[in-house]
Amino acid sequence: MQTFLKGRRVGYWLSEKKIKKLNFQAFAEMCSIWAIGQLLSSFSPQLDLTKPLEEQGPLDVIIHKLTDLILEADQNDTQSLLLVQSVQDYIEAHPETIVLDPLPAIRTLLDRCKSYELIHRIENRMQDDRICSPPFMVLTSESGADTLEQIKKHGLTFPFICKTRVAHGTNSHEMAIIFSEEGLKGIKPPCVIQSFINHNAMLYKVFVVGESYTVVERPSLKNFPAGPADRKAIFFNSHNVSKPESSSDLTSRDNVEGVSRPPNNDVIRELSRSLRQALGVSLFGIDVIINNQTGQHAVIDINAFPGYEGVPEFFSDLLDHITTVLQSPEVPAAPVNGSAAEQLPSVLMASADRGCGTPTGCCSMLGKDGHPWIVEGESGKKTSHQRLGCNSAVSPNFQQHCVATIATKASSQ
Repeated sequence: MQTFLKGRRVGYWLSEKKIKKLNFQAFAEMCSIWAIGQLLSSFSPQLDLTKPLEEQGPLDVIIHKLTDLILEADQNDTQSLLLVQSVQDYIEAHPETIVLDPLPAIRTLLDRCKSYELIHRIENRMQDDRICSPPFMVLTSESGADTLEQIKKHGLTFPFICKTRVAHGTNSHEMAIIFSEEGLKGIKPPCVIQSFINHNAMLYKVFVVGESYTVVERPSLKNFPAGPADRKAIFFNSHNVSKPESSSDLTSRDNVEGVSRPPNNDVIRELSRSLRQALGVSLFGIDVIINNQTGQHAVIDINAFPGYEGVPEFFSDLLDHITTVLQSPEVPAAPVNGSAAEQLPSVLMASADRGCGTPTGCCSMLGKDGHPWIVEGESGKKTSHQRLGCNSAVSPNFQQHCVATIATKASSQ
């Protein structure tokens, strides 16, 4: 164990709900016990944002999920404005402090329009036919005479998914499947609409912690016929649909057809790496589906500091990442002013200069064949930074698939 990092301090701030969901207090206590005489002088208690952070420092790393406060501050809530500003002031006064994750990047991930635009730019740069995220646009007013024209102009086709623009909070899970022009009348703007891609009712949640990530399989929406249909819009809660134990008509796999396979490791690794580089983020989730017609990967959402459900090694991955960033000889300071989009590498910004909500056209052909999953053997030693998540809450069929895959890979190592 390295000893030159003695004296480093890690502080954190999470909502009470997040602390309970992650059992984060146990993680903090585990780190404090493990760290004595090893890596850190202390893993500080939950930061008190109502008091000056200068009195609670110095802090070498700050772990946070300030999403609720950021959204409230953006709505001009006085108390939230002051709390977020206090964190920002500390970061500006201490550029050497590593923030997981930078506030400008969090603001980008909180806006589905900006995050979808970012993923399309990343895909443009990657030039990988195995990736093709769905076209999208922002509806700023109720359906009018030119709405359908605008939808066609942006490359969207029926059916499509309607989502809130804000990608956080209870309301962010309230969505609708729109099948026709008539269904548009029930939409309350502003919102983001995104072409629906048939994916055999299977969602792959990629939970990223620095360079490590875990892929967890979840239920998703069933297949629907392409094109307009004379049926009412379907309103649903995506959180309920994608629960591990979810089982309903909406998640039925009775009409599974075409390509049905897990994501390609190389594609997921490159997507997560590109997002880390573009935004400077370490703790995020990527929702990926596989187009059942082309086999292409489609990113349908990106989440800041997700719940990591089904990731049994989240604590050890996070501790490894903290160790890595503290051992890094040179950690670039995250920008503290301007939007995250303004901080993107020029290679990402070199794509066509479009306003938010105007995506690239979708690919139509499948590229290179995928490589098999790489998972941990019985020894627990990582053969890659990727793992296939598996826990008791997953369906029995997927449990069997997961265990069989691990056994197969372990026996070959």
